[in-house]
Amino acid sequence: MNKDFKTLEEQIIILEYKGLKIEDKEFVKKVLLRENYFFLNGYRHLFLKSNNDRHFIEGTTFEEIYSLFLFDRQFRNILFKNLLIIENNMKSIISYQLSHKYGYKESDYLKTKNFTSQSNKQRQINDLIKKMKRQVRINAPQHAATMHYVNNYGYIPLWVLVKVLSFGIVSELFSILKRDDQIDIANMYELKVDALINYLPILANYRNLCAHEDIVFENKTQRELEDTLYHKMLNINKVDDEYVYGKRDLFALVIIIKQMLKPNEFKNMVEEIDRALMNLEYNLNTITIVKVLDRMGFPENWKELANITKRVEE
Repeated sequence: MNKDFKTLEEQIIILEYKGLKIEDKEFVKKVLLRENYFFLNGYRHLFLKSNNDRHFIEGTTFEEIYSLFLFDRQFRNILFKNLLIIENNMKSIISYQLSHKYGYKESDYLKTKNFTSQSNKQRQINDLIKKMKRQVRINAPQHAATMHYVNNYGYIPLWVLVKVLSFGIVSELFSILKRDDQIDIANMYELKVDALINYLPILANYRNLCAHEDIVFENKTQRELEDTLYHKMLNINKVDDEYVYGKRDLFALVIIIKQMLKPNEFKNMVEEIDRALMNLEYNLNTITIVKVLDRMGFPENWKELANITKRVEE
């Protein structure tokens, strides 16, 4: 069945029919036009009476839903800038490790012998090398640094190439490195190799979600985060012997970020998120901030994570 186009007036009628309180229709029209009805509608779920009753909780205002929308935008931007820090750090560390060990020209660092010898990963290695060479062909003409090296030296060093590689490719690159190289890189974060292999695709996925302005606050991770010392130290509740927070939710991402940023960077991030949550709480009337935290996967004592100095249990 096709979805018919709805005018701004018709969109407002639908919202009012479902019980949403709208006082300033001109304001609502401007917001719907500027922000997109479909996207904004994605924030309504917390304000509905139930999964079966799709009407709004009595007294819910348009401004409340818009406040959640604005919170998610702010939250997304906070995550994004910190994920970019992690991405840049990871690219720098990998490029240094490989350049120092194997050379700084594509003909040196892109040799298959520089990667794991596991037979089940040889096809992945060849495919990834092709992807990286394709990135050189496509992106080199578009960036001043890559053009400089191509025009003046005839090659692109890895520390320049990583700037045009996606975080996803860098994540995959780490997964096919020789074990010794993986250990050296993971040690810089005081992490086990398997943990970092698990973390990087999650980080890359959220980096892309943030970049494309998807709804983030209630998004679930593609992979389950293994239990960490942080889950235990925060006394997160368990159901059927599994932690209810920090497994496939936004708090799982925050736990990963905790281990990848410097302590002061992470504390700054926590403070920014806390301010955004307090601002949202001020604008909520029909639901509590606890309901929002629960949807995010944040325990009520989530801020204590910033004060924990121990690393993941090894």
